[in-house]
Amino acid sequence: MGKIRLLHEALACQVAAGEVVERPASVVKELVENSLDAGAKNIEVRVQRGGIALIRVTDDGCGMDRDDALMCLERNATSKIRTKEDLGAITTLGFRGEAIPSIASVAKFRLTTREPGALTGTEVIINGGKLESVNDCGEPPGTQIEVRALFFNLPARRKFLRTEATEHAHLEQVLKTQAIAHERVRFSLVSDERLTFQLPATSSLRERIGGLVGDDLASRLLEIEPLEQKGVKVRGFIGPPGMGRSDRRHQLTFLNGRPVEAAIVTRAMREGYHTALMKGQYPVTFLFLETDPGAVDVNVHPAKREVRFHDGFAVQDAIVAAVSRTLRERMIRPVSGVGLTGSAPAPSPLIVQDELIEPATVYGTPRLDPRPSQLFTALERQRVEPSGEGSTSTNPSLSVAGPTTGKRPFPEARSPDALTEPTDAVEEKPKASDYRIIGVLGKLYVLLEAREGLVLMDQHAAHERVLFEDLRRRMEVEGAPSQRLLAPLMVELPPRDFDLVSRHLETLERLGFGAEPFGGNTLKIDALPAFLKRDDPDVFLHEVIQEIRVASDRLSSLRLGEDLIATTVCRAAVKANDALREPELRKLLEDLLHCDMPYCCPHGRPTLIQIGYAELERKFGRRA
Repeated sequence: MGKIRLLHEALACQVAAGEVVERPASVVKELVENSLDAGAKNIEVRVQRGGIALIRVTDDGCGMDRDDALMCLERNATSKIRTKEDLGAITTLGFRGEAIPSIASVAKFRLTTREPGALTGTEVIINGGKLESVNDCGEPPGTQIEVRALFFNLPARRKFLRTEATEHAHLEQVLKTQAIAHERVRFSLVSDERLTFQLPATSSLRERIGGLVGDDLASRLLEIEPLEQKGVKVRGFIGPPGMGRSDRRHQLTFLNGRPVEAAIVTRAMREGYHTALMKGQYPVTFLFLETDPGAVDVNVHPAKREVRFHDGFAVQDAIVAAVSRTLRERMIRPVSGVGLTGSAPAPSPLIVQDELIEPATVYGTPRLDPRPSQLFTALERQRVEPSGEGSTSTNPSLSVAGPTTGKRPFPEARSPDALTEPTDAVEEKPKASDYRIIGVLGKLYVLLEAREGLVLMDQHAAHERVLFEDLRRRMEVEGAPSQRLLAPLMVELPPRDFDLVSRHLETLERLGFGAEPFGGNTLKIDALPAFLKRDDPDVFLHEVIQEIRVASDRLSSLRLGEDLIATTVCRAAVKANDALREPELRKLLEDLLHCDMPYCCPHGRPTLIQIGYAELERKFGRRA
């Protein structure tokens, strides 16, 4: 007798359910998606013990008649696709017909539904995949599904569930994600007979985000003006520089209304932020992508979390363009900080390198000055030598154009109340004349007086940004300077890397490498970037190859060497203990405000932070 046998139908359903139902959050996701596909405008979720004991999802969607109520319990039964052509252009959240039968096979399941206008509804009760009863009922129009005792018939799966608090946190996150994607739908979550949150329908995405993460955080987000490029439309909200997180939990992406995960989106976000984000940090983003359903495959993951794009580079380029444009145009002036004392609500702290800091606002992007900075003469006159950031620099004093006339007259400061008054006037970009230099704190932080309050400038970070952008501009025009080697360096590469390098020899040349094939998979290096200060250039070459592999061909090749540029200018910039005269500080501020991105250094640390008058008054007890 043969060894291969067909599994019993009930056992096959339970095995298949493992791909769809991982935990209570998976049940909530599938049932809520069905409600949204049914056109529901009100969705209520009730849970007990983190969803382990009970999950009840009630909606006011289109409902079902008795035939459909029974048919939806059959595997691979769905109303959302009909032909194989439909599979290539999916516009609904569900389409496989697996969720309902999978859930019913591993729990005590009850379905009640009624179509609008029908005299009676239908009630279906299933216990562990076995149909127990089908009855008439008098439920309101819509559908209600109860899932009790999840995995009661699969002890092996049940023991892998986490604590009730952990499971509740997962399902709450799932529901919040769906609520952000569908702001015109009312959502509510009741846990153990206590209301967790209730979100009314709204036409404002920012209002929906504020209802979930807090109005303070939502108010500081930068809105992405809709951008359409090569069939990809991008909109949403992103956090300003400095609003980083140590994980991706606050990085949400929606494709045609579906929450998705894609590595190419993560890479595009980092490229869009560029040097405005610290390494190891992830931006706070609520990104909405719209594209032709036929240009994306959502059928590559059992839980439909991951997607595959037909033209991933088009998606990446659209995201990069939208994010970088938003950072350039929206970060014009900072918003006054919110106080942390008194009766005013404290804002959510920002997390930088897993440490809590008080919220501070960074300055935005002014115009680009095409003239090379005179501060760069320090880098031009000397060879860059390594030194610690905190050590005393041996750089010559920074040159300053023109004579100094002392402190400039400062315009009259506005009252704190006037700062909150709405205005239709177009706000001008900041200029150095808008600030009065008060002094220097700790030979590092320059204190500036502005109309909005107190501004602090990190002289080292500010000089880093100035030198970085100047050197990068020169490299884009002239290429990186090279230094010939006395003896060529032979680097043997794997065949795949060698082919990649052979196609990008021009890119390496612009970065300062002299490279050519030398037979087989060997690359001969006879020149290196002049400012490369390391004993293992082959390691740096492999790092560049890795960046070429993941970068888009449409991105600037000089981005590949920017980490090296950032390290170089960090060594050349003024240090914490370098005492600068007021004219030098004034020139540094002017050059900083003429940079492309003056609000952070090349490593993503802020260069300018502001403490508004309102916050100062609260700290001194002048305002509640």
